[in-house]
Amino acid sequence: MTNLNWERYGRATGIVFVVLFIVSFVIYGSAPKVGASTADITSFYVGDRGKVLTAMVLFGLAIVFLLWFVAAIVSALRDAGKAGWGSATIAAGTALATVFLVLIVLNAALAYSIAGYGDQGVITALSDMCWIVGVTVSYPAALLIGAASLGLSGTKLVPTWFSQIGILAAILILLGGTTWATSGFWAPDGAYSAWITPIIAMAWLVLTSGFLYVRSPATATVPERASVPAT
Repeated sequence: MTNLNWERYGRATGIVFVVLFIVSFVIYGSAPKVGASTADITSFYVGDRGKVLTAMVLFGLAIVFLLWFVAAIVSALRDAGKAGWGSATIAAGTALATVFLVLIVLNAALAYSIAGYGDQGVITALSDMCWIVGVTVSYPAALLIGAASLGLSGTKLVPTWFSQIGILAAILILLGGTTWATSGFWAPDGAYSAWITPIIAMAWLVLTSGFLYVRSPATATVPERASVPAT
């Protein structure tokens, strides 16, 4: 007997997360940079209030699929006898989702009421904090990718070369946590933190999700019940 293999579909949720993330990013638009004027911040969060809140709803839904994907990786690692790396992966995934939720709270609060009625200093501080929190995303993201890549290494779930690529990706993303320049390429709102590290992370998620999905059985086998002899 066979049954719908939800575990296999769970391995594909990394791709769903990336799709929802990109859609929410496009809807969200270009946020005010670090040090932007209160007028620019208010114009973005109040003038485009509906867009920001819609983007946050989609981003929240994306986090649900991210956690599902992390759970699928952990399950695969435990089946492969690498529960230790699975524990590190689920800890990193939980931390990453928490940081993402903080970003949602900050943006939603600014769009919902703070930007329209709050103190100018508070508005500017919260807007800048969104970029600062974005830098700290690098730490749990690097741990997630690194732990999962090391755990998947030596298994038949991903190609051998891909685990090495994952470790390199983790190092590059970890460097994103050092982007504290006041302006330019290495600033919190610079190209490395805002574009390069997210692209690396999303590429890893898509490829890992794809490999795990393809290399898992299409159906789940349901064991037959043992027959009971008649008395």
